[in-house]
Amino acid sequence: MNAFLVVYLCILISKALVNTVLKYVWQSNPNRDEPWYNQKTESERQRNTFLKAFTDFLAFMVLFNYIIPVSMYVTVEMQKFLGSYFITWDEEMFDDELGEGALVNTSDLNEELGQVEYVFTDKTGTLTENNMQFIECCIDGHVYVPHAICNGQIMPGTTGIDMIDSSPVEEGMESEELFFRALCLCHTVQVKEEETIDGIKKGLQQCSKSSSSSVYISSSPDEVALVEGMKRLGFTYLRLKDSYMEIQNREDSIERFELMEVLSFDSVRRRMSVIVRSHTGDYYLFCKGADSSIFPRVIKGKVEQVRARVEHNAVEGLRTLCVAYKMLKKDEYESVCRQLNSAKLALHDREKKLAEAYDEIEQDLILLGATAVEDRLQEKAADTIESLHKAGMKVWVLTGDKMETAAATCYASRLFHRNTQILELTTKRTEEQSLHDVLFELSRTVHQHSGSLSRDSISGLSQDMQDYGLIIDGATLSSVMKPTEDGSSGNYKEIFLEICRNCSAVLCCRMAPLQKAQIVKLIKASKEHPITLAIGDGANDVSMILEAHVGIGIMGKEGRQAARNSDYAIPKFKHLKKMLLVHGHYYYIRIAELVQYFFYKNVCFIFPQFLYQFFCGFSQQPLYDTAYLTLYNISFTSLPILLYSLIEQHVGMDILKKDPYLYMDISKNCLLRWRTFIYWTFLGVFDALVFFFGAYFLFDNTTLTSNGQMFGNWTFGTLVFTVLVFTVTLKLALDTHYWTWINHFVIWGSLLFYVVFSLLWGGIIWPFLNYQRMYYVFMQMLSSGPAWLGIILLITVSLLPDVVKKVICRQLWPTTAEKIQNAEKQLKPDGFSEFTPLSSLHSSNYRNSDRRNQPQRRSDQLSKKLMYTHWGNHDYCTFSSLSVSDSKSNSSSGLETSV
Repeated sequence: MNAFLVVYLCILISKALVNTVLKYVWQSNPNRDEPWYNQKTESERQRNTFLKAFTDFLAFMVLFNYIIPVSMYVTVEMQKFLGSYFITWDEEMFDDELGEGALVNTSDLNEELGQVEYVFTDKTGTLTENNMQFIECCIDGHVYVPHAICNGQIMPGTTGIDMIDSSPVEEGMESEELFFRALCLCHTVQVKEEETIDGIKKGLQQCSKSSSSSVYISSSPDEVALVEGMKRLGFTYLRLKDSYMEIQNREDSIERFELMEVLSFDSVRRRMSVIVRSHTGDYYLFCKGADSSIFPRVIKGKVEQVRARVEHNAVEGLRTLCVAYKMLKKDEYESVCRQLNSAKLALHDREKKLAEAYDEIEQDLILLGATAVEDRLQEKAADTIESLHKAGMKVWVLTGDKMETAAATCYASRLFHRNTQILELTTKRTEEQSLHDVLFELSRTVHQHSGSLSRDSISGLSQDMQDYGLIIDGATLSSVMKPTEDGSSGNYKEIFLEICRNCSAVLCCRMAPLQKAQIVKLIKASKEHPITLAIGDGANDVSMILEAHVGIGIMGKEGRQAARNSDYAIPKFKHLKKMLLVHGHYYYIRIAELVQYFFYKNVCFIFPQFLYQFFCGFSQQPLYDTAYLTLYNISFTSLPILLYSLIEQHVGMDILKKDPYLYMDISKNCLLRWRTFIYWTFLGVFDALVFFFGAYFLFDNTTLTSNGQMFGNWTFGTLVFTVLVFTVTLKLALDTHYWTWINHFVIWGSLLFYVVFSLLWGGIIWPFLNYQRMYYVFMQMLSSGPAWLGIILLITVSLLPDVVKKVICRQLWPTTAEKIQNAEKQLKPDGFSEFTPLSSLHSSNYRNSDRRNQPQRRSDQLSKKLMYTHWGNHDYCTFSSLSVSDSKSNSSSGLETSV
């Protein structure tokens, strides 16, 4: 838009410069410069020529300045602000569980929602529910699975979880209880003696032994799931009181551990630890974290058995954590305290020194076992990702989870399909080959296939085209981004980007929050400069959300940091589909039409003024009256385009959701390209030529009234202005596909307002003005039959080329949207519109008999509905889909419209 404005600024300067030069060429003849009836004074003759030329140049700049659509920026801001309410008013984006709908934190990016090319999404809490359920634990190779009995053996004191594989020996029992105690102590869970918090149930009631009910609260749902799982195993965490953590064991006795230190979790270490002291005075360090951060620090334990179980659970899509410990002697504990206190009191690089202290303390651990919890996929998450793929967007999943766990979720969410060839760029592979060799091998793989199938992929005829998916981990990404010995990392980055461009989906696992932002920044800075969108639910996603062009926060269970730092906030991931495919599509279509239309109508407005200077001796004489110059963009033509940019729907909402391919029709900013801009500009120039010269040749016969009175220059300008206002307004009416009573009121009301204002301005208001040049001008013009004929003829000629062009293009080269529009017209019954009164639709013939088994919406029992604007006591009401006839009831679908 700013580039277009620069072009029009250059046109303005060129017009002023051309008129200034031509004025002095015209005045080079003394008879023209100083006619007998307008002799110059002596001071005027002695005035500096350069100063006079500069003054004339500025005067022409003022005369033609209306070509710069300053009011467009005001209208655009109003459209963005008012249009953003349609997202917050959308009932389909309301979540009953949270009791909230979508939020708009900024309205400046509405049209960007229709241009997204890359979607970066978190996994936990975004694609999944973040509602963890304890599945199993593995202790020294022994697996505990819910509701499983092996060999008839049931562990004493358990409620609902039994051991399989084999019963542990006495040593195993000690490790088992130590494992349970570790999970009951190594966490940041709080206990609240209430069943609900903020209207949402946070935990489970304690066992029946306790008369009161309590819930576990934590910033991490994993911790709540683990503590609840230990409770089902017989070890119940009770409370933290006066620095003492209390747990209830299987024998119902209370064990008290003094909490000495907490080594907090962070996304870089991927683990947390606590140091506790038992009632016997022994010091324990319990540590839990990701397998990649625990196994390298373990010196003892059944590592291989636990590792095998962890990998098995990861493949099943479960979230895994490893648990380890070590005992500390008193002098060792005192050394640890001194080290931690020194780091905490450091004035410089405190976080770095704390990280180094944690790293040194969490060494030489003894492995106890591992846990597995399940995080189910969100409702319609797979359908949303599939729709985004069809819309031409590339979806990347950025997560800190283990590769196998994340990959299983990607298959479940249809990010990867069965025929997807997975390309791995992981630490395991780079240990076998150099990073350079792996990158070039993957590059050859994707290029060979893309080269052989490029024609088929372009034509869309190939159904067997190979689908690639890339998996990369955080460590390998760091190597790719790290500068080489010569100080540049460009080579690896470019190869990596080229591989990603040929992959339909990318999974980045074991990612730190800053690495997520690096990925987004890398794609943003690529040569295509694509529009990126990042969506997440937690504080660790904030850096990614802030880095992307469009940031969307999920109102999840990890706080509201993501929602508060985002541009838009939605309750669930499934709402992203409608936000992009429907709202984003509409916003872009509307803003594109608004911008092009403003430039068009301003060209129509000012170009006749430019032509008029050739007939008035370049004297800066205005063609239009001052009132018309002022009110053209403020009153006469402002409301129709504003309303159009708010409620226009060239295709129904249901169709946009069902056919994601329509999103590709507006991709790459296709409606605001130079070709479209030039077409609108030349259309404005053509219409301006018709206005001016049509009126000029009409005035060639100056006797236009019945009494033989001649028209003057103000009547000529009024005639041109009248044709101008009617033409640009009717042009917008021809471009409108979605008609409501509001459209009719505003469009025809604007034309009526112009007529009424002109009558009042020339007949009533003139006595109160310092000048009376418009007295009775408009009425005199309307009293002439040839003037009426000229107005109608000029409007028709002005609109005809655009209408012919649209008809030819729609018939010969129709777009996907135009094909759908034609189909809608053929399927729509006679006399039926989107706003047919409800009373006429009570007949059963109009009811949809095909009620399919689809999830019910909050606002309707049917999966398809039509919204009827009422603008009375209720915003709208709904009724079921309408069918053309009984035979077409299975294929017809109701339109959905919200205003």
